[in-house]
Amino acid sequence: MNTVLTLICAVLIFCVIVVIHEFGHFIVARKCGIDVQEFAIGMGPVIFRKQGEHTLFTLRLLPLGGFCSMGEDDEAVDENSFRNKPVPSRVAVIAAGAVMNLVLGLILSFTVLLIEGEFTTSIVAEVVEGSGCETAGLRVMDEITEVNGLHVFNAGDIIYQLKNDEDGYLDFKIKRDGSVIELKNVPFELTVDEATGERMLRYDFYVYGKKLTAADFLPQALNKFAYYSRLILLSLKDLISGKYGLNTLQGPVGIVSVITESAQTLGFDIGYLLDMGMLITINVGIFNLLPLPALDGGRLVFLIIEGIRKKSLKPETEGMVHFVGFALLMLLMLAVTFNDVKSIFVR
Repeated sequence: MNTVLTLICAVLIFCVIVVIHEFGHFIVARKCGIDVQEFAIGMGPVIFRKQGEHTLFTLRLLPLGGFCSMGEDDEAVDENSFRNKPVPSRVAVIAAGAVMNLVLGLILSFTVLLIEGEFTTSIVAEVVEGSGCETAGLRVMDEITEVNGLHVFNAGDIIYQLKNDEDGYLDFKIKRDGSVIELKNVPFELTVDEATGERMLRYDFYVYGKKLTAADFLPQALNKFAYYSRLILLSLKDLISGKYGLNTLQGPVGIVSVITESAQTLGFDIGYLLDMGMLITINVGIFNLLPLPALDGGRLVFLIIEGIRKKSLKPETEGMVHFVGFALLMLLMLAVTFNDVKSIFVR
């Protein structure tokens, strides 16, 4: 029952994230006087439709996805056409979807903190006796503020650096008694996970957990949001650089599979679900701002070029570029989905 409930909630979270994104486009478009041809929730065949004054609202069969059609690649036929509006208005409309995802991520950060009622600090609670950390000078009550040049928003940043280090030596910057101290080349023991073959460093210190207080609420929510945002950017950089292969990417099927597996182990956990939702919506917001054809970021590039040239490209030219980008994106999604499905049956 817990697994089924978790699965339903996971699908609902995906739907909310997509609807929030498309609603951002929709509401800003209407505020700018742009007619929206269709606002759709879901993909595939239409199972419900309602014609509004300016927009056709549809509910489609497949609960993952959605779109807000404004005729972005059509010729300007009247004053309410997307392409007939000034560049700043169109930039606002295109950027609104990603902005709404990021706003939702921030709201979820506050919500998860309230549900959990506690957080993990970056203040050292214990150092393993005789370890390299103790030898290098790490002490109890030291506050870790930087690891290998990466500012620490929360304890997750420390774990990220430990998991991704190559040589077993890390540089720390800590606060101790009001002073900032640098610890260079702190040694850690390298271990290998026998099941996955993953290289990891042995954790030679532990940090404190703390009950959430009113004074902690705002800074910790912002830190959590900043941590996830930067984690996504760092992961994207690692993917582009070839550190991770495309087989490490997960789509909706893979994410739902991970969530339901966790439900089988941990039971139904609304805090965990919302935390995953926060990670996904921030990911959607950032990914859509990438300057790639078919994504919102690609459309923003064309609008910036138009603003500089004082002249728009031909709609059919821009439309073709986005069509090719969309086709490539769909191929990537098919490959990711195939990999997700395969991983369910083949371990």
